[in-house]
Amino acid sequence: MLPKRMVQALLFFGFGIAFHAEPAMGQAAVKPTGPGELPPAIIGTAPAPSGEAVTYLADDDRTSGYVAVPDGDGPFPAVILIHEWNGLSDNIRQVADQLAAEGYLAFAVDLYRGRAGTTRDENMALMGEARADEPAMVANIDAATRWLRARPDVTGKIAVMGWCFGGGVALSYGLEGEQHEGTAIFYGRLVEDPEVLRALTHPVYGTFAANDRGIPPDQVDRFAAALRSIGIDNDIHVYDHVGHGFWLHVDRDPDNATAPALDAWTRLKAYLLNVLS
Repeated sequence: MLPKRMVQALLFFGFGIAFHAEPAMGQAAVKPTGPGELPPAIIGTAPAPSGEAVTYLADDDRTSGYVAVPDGDGPFPAVILIHEWNGLSDNIRQVADQLAAEGYLAFAVDLYRGRAGTTRDENMALMGEARADEPAMVANIDAATRWLRARPDVTGKIAVMGWCFGGGVALSYGLEGEQHEGTAIFYGRLVEDPEVLRALTHPVYGTFAANDRGIPPDQVDRFAAALRSIGIDNDIHVYDHVGHGFWLHVDRDPDNATAPALDAWTRLKAYLLNVLS
């Protein structure tokens, strides 16, 4: 039985588990995942990022996002990705590439003005600086949203997702940012006040870890209960036997993280299809 603890469940078909192999010579570097396949980006086998760096803030050439565009002419729905506490990394760029392979125009924002941490102290300092000016973070993602909607190859429908620090920012943006169609939170800081959460205008996706000491399951329970109390549709799960950060870094603990990561990915694909179609 799949190790997880459901807070609120959507029905879905179960799949077996398989990893992507390295692409053969001449094949596309990243392909859509099939049933039972995890994205190479989260198991440590993805090729180097193949998208483009872009500047998107007026009068700021230090802040550089990353865009990955699907094959074809579009228009495509879009997904904004918000990085972890260490900054915009190749791991996030590789997830953007995977989302592009799935048919989404993916844009990874930079909330640290081109900087990245390499130690806990550096990460904490960068995260603290960004959190101290939440309006600037919202304005940053607003700019990314407008940048996407100005493109002729974007449908105008946008979801925002993030991990760790970025998961909490994704929720904040759902409450304070420009209108968009979805918020996906991976073990990010939560809000439990139903009156504050009334600002949400779309369903919410959430993936959390039972062994996460920073965002424990009882806090997730209260968040889900608050959403239900105000009629916000949600698909929120807490997975057993894994800790904070498990989804982006399956290769660190494949025995425990593989099955929940696959389930979370299957749920995410279904969620994005639902809110962005």
